[in-house]
Amino acid sequence: MNGRKGKIEGVLIQPLKVNSDERGFLMEILRSDDPWFQKFGQAYISLNYPGVIRAWHWHEKQTDFWVVARGMVKAVMYDRRPDSPTFGTLQEVFLGDHHRVLLTIPPEVAHGYKTIGTEASLLINFPTEPYNRSQPDELRLPYDAPEIPYDWDIEFR
Repeated sequence: MNGRKGKIEGVLIQPLKVNSDERGFLMEILRSDDPWFQKFGQAYISLNYPGVIRAWHWHEKQTDFWVVARGMVKAVMYDRRPDSPTFGTLQEVFLGDHHRVLLTIPPEVAHGYKTIGTEASLLINFPTEPYNRSQPDELRLPYDAPEIPYDWDIEFR
């Protein structure tokens, strides 16, 4: 991978509290009184099979709020904003069963994810804008686009 790794300006990773007892658990994801809450656009869930990569895309107006309800994903972001102090930075975040967090992805930051492990993942998104079918706020590149210096294979450290 040629891009530098680090924290991208405006990306937030908020730990989520899981309240467990013998019945199961309850986990709050996003509240309108959270300091990072912006506005509600819509909510949706994506089921993703192991190894599936959904990348790359970004939005001009929309902020995404991701949580993984089941399984694990490797979310990757690339700061493509020329005026950002973190322009050209890549950031990886692991979300799901083993890391319960809410991930905030600001506009203009390219992002995608890969389901890791042996089971399907369920990713829930609470974007700030409803999807506009006639004029989608979504720009795309293939997962292996040369403009984003990222290799989705497992990285051995």
